Amino acid sequence: VQLVQSGGGSVQAGGSLRLSCAEFGYTYSPYCMGWFRQAPGKEREEVARIESDGSTRYGDSVKGRFTISKDIPKNTVYLQMNSLKPEDTAMYYCAADPRRCEEVVVTAGGVTDFNYWGQGTQVTVSS
Repeated sequence: VQLVQSGGGSVQAGGSLRLSCAEFGYTYSPYCMGWFRQAPGKEREEVARIESDGSTRYGDSVKGRFTISKDIPKNTVYLQMNSLKPEDTAMYYCAADPRRCEEVVVTAGGVTDFNYWGQGTQVTVSS
């Protein structure tokens, strides 16, 4: 199983970016996909997750601004990020797990047992 991320980059506050996470060799069902981020000196934070049935869940800091979605034929999960703020600056990682999202552990401090991870992509938002 391999998760390959693309997208990200630098943008001014208020702008938008889209991250992609392509899944290779991943045929599990059900499954959970998620996006996490980590800024220097800060704990990892869960941004969003999506179940195999399409249901979604978001971290409080991104609700209403970010949208997680998936394109099943392309085996790709996206994170559309709108109204970006400087505090969104971080390294973003996608993650996958063959279990249902409700079975995947994610603590308040970002400790998680997601099984598979992308390589990470930097998002920088300037004020």
